[in-house]
Amino acid sequence: MIQIFTPEGTQHVIDRINALTPDSKPLWGEMNASQMLAHCNVTYELIYTDKHPSPKNPFMRWVLKSFVKKMVVSEEPYKKNMRTAPHFLMTSDKNIEEERERLINYIKRTQELGAEHFDGKESHSFGVLNKTEWNNMFAKHLDHHLTQFGV
Repeated sequence: MIQIFTPEGTQHVIDRINALTPDSKPLWGEMNASQMLAHCNVTYELIYTDKHPSPKNPFMRWVLKSFVKKMVVSEEPYKKNMRTAPHFLMTSDKNIEEERERLINYIKRTQELGAEHFDGKESHSFGVLNKTEWNNMFAKHLDHHLTQFGV
């Protein structure tokens, strides 16, 4: 698992992001490269912005914590073509350079804040996570989609 809170882990992910081009094609799925970068930005928007409201329904929060959380924060890789939450869906065209810059800035900000900042921090959907769970969530999602585009 990539250690996203280390400079080396961050640089590894950034190098892979920088290898994407507007012509990069997915090995699976329907998103293009710019949509994928915008999709990855949602993870960070949930932390650093109020753009996406938290699930209000108590039953939905229980489902997320009880069933989805383990899949998201474990070290087990995601399966291809999994369903995603509505706010992660990207159907409109995006500017690849703008999305790349936003994602790199979010990744750098996360690394600069460090693992201790996230240890015990509540996530948008899964309740309180420890620093390992935060790392796994960040790193696994990025790795999944960068692998999807062969970088």
